[in-house]
Amino acid sequence: MSTEPVKIPKADILVIDDTPENLALLSQMLTERGYKVRSVTKGSTALRGAKAAPPDLILLDIKMPEMNGYEVCQHLKADERTRNIPVIFISALGDVFDKVKAFQMGGVDYITKPFQVEEVLARLDTHLTIRNLQLKLQAQNTQLQQEIAKKTAAEAKFAKAFRACPNPIAIATVESGRFVEVNNSFLQMSGYLQSEVIGQTIEQIYSQSALEVYTQTLEKSQFQGFVRNQELQFRTKSGQIKIVLLSMELIELEGTQCTLQIMNDITERKRLENEFISLVSHELRTPMASTIGALDLLNSGQLGTFSDRGKQILEVAIRNTERLIRLVNDILDLERMKSGKITIQPVKCDIKTLLRQAIETMQPMAEKAEVELRLESSNITINLDPDRILQTLTNLLSNSIKFSQPGSTVWLKTTVTNSLQHRLTDTNYCQIQVQDTGRGIPKDKLETIFERFQQVDASDSRSKGGTGLGLAICRHIIERHDGYIWVESMLGKGSTFYINLPIT
Repeated sequence: MSTEPVKIPKADILVIDDTPENLALLSQMLTERGYKVRSVTKGSTALRGAKAAPPDLILLDIKMPEMNGYEVCQHLKADERTRNIPVIFISALGDVFDKVKAFQMGGVDYITKPFQVEEVLARLDTHLTIRNLQLKLQAQNTQLQQEIAKKTAAEAKFAKAFRACPNPIAIATVESGRFVEVNNSFLQMSGYLQSEVIGQTIEQIYSQSALEVYTQTLEKSQFQGFVRNQELQFRTKSGQIKIVLLSMELIELEGTQCTLQIMNDITERKRLENEFISLVSHELRTPMASTIGALDLLNSGQLGTFSDRGKQILEVAIRNTERLIRLVNDILDLERMKSGKITIQPVKCDIKTLLRQAIETMQPMAEKAEVELRLESSNITINLDPDRILQTLTNLLSNSIKFSQPGSTVWLKTTVTNSLQHRLTDTNYCQIQVQDTGRGIPKDKLETIFERFQQVDASDSRSKGGTGLGLAICRHIIERHDGYIWVESMLGKGSTFYINLPIT
């Protein structure tokens, strides 16, 4: 059995000539050079063969019985399947009139008999190259047209969604901060006319406090790509204050980098939240404190003893009441931070000392869970609010301990870096890492877990005692320090929470 590789022909050539000697010579010559050759002596036969399996090029004699070469070429050019096949006339007719007529019929070249082998090969190679380039160009044009059609359809779809979206949306350039487009919902919320916004800068439309939030959000988006739900106060044209959540993504519009700003007006929701906070503060905390005091008194045994079943029920009641108190306190804490009622008071601190305090605070919990806490830190002096950073660290350590297996280790590390989420910056940061080998966090939860009432598993609030507010509080504290917090994780292998605090 032969193992020689099958040679692929350089091209498929159809030779049409009523002289057998010419056909034999051309066929032998082209076959030896690696071409596939089909030879026919009649024009009608050639037309059927060309339509059934279009060749790459046709060599065509003019003087033939029944149908001459001009007629064959005319039929080829009239058919959609064969009109683009290059035709080279080979004929003994050397008169200029014959050559002109050949070109008028659609021929691409004319070779006079008796022909030279090298001349035929050279012209054949030239026109095959031209044909291949034409085919490539056609394919590229087709692909380009398809891409343009897709882009046009996508732009039309985006424009329709942009106009119809009930959320206010604005697009502004990154470099100059000038508005290039806003939708009707933005105009309705702001009270401005489109002509009063387009071409204006962010500074001219946003209030000073909103501008600060916008600038911080833009900085984050340049590292994260997309930033969600940054709260800001938007001042309308009439002077009314709207509370909105700003989400931002960087996009490219006609070669210019822009910010896509999507807003959610939460003014009414904020009013209801404030009423709820007031209710919680005045109506719930006092009776809850009284309830937990009564339960502790019952649990002490001073008012009598309970059966084993009674003790179990009492312990459940105490755990649930304590969880409710934690939830209320976390809600109040977060809202006071967001409203500015709790201020950040930075002082110069040695970060290693602060981390050691966090380890000491969480040591009893770690020992109970049979988890080892390890500290790896250098002496770094940084301006921060020690109480709030300690609150953040104990919260992160608590989470790592909860989700670690007995016998495992949780590390608390620090280093100095100018990297932020794997990107180099011009700022030096004190980076704090809380690292565990627990169950990990799914990829789609890495950002949302920093939002309020978000947990990896809804059952965690019951089994682990969480409120779903701890990480939201942590993020707010770190952002108030002009820092960044994020998490990297692999399911089944653990998580690492990163805190970058600028060294000033």
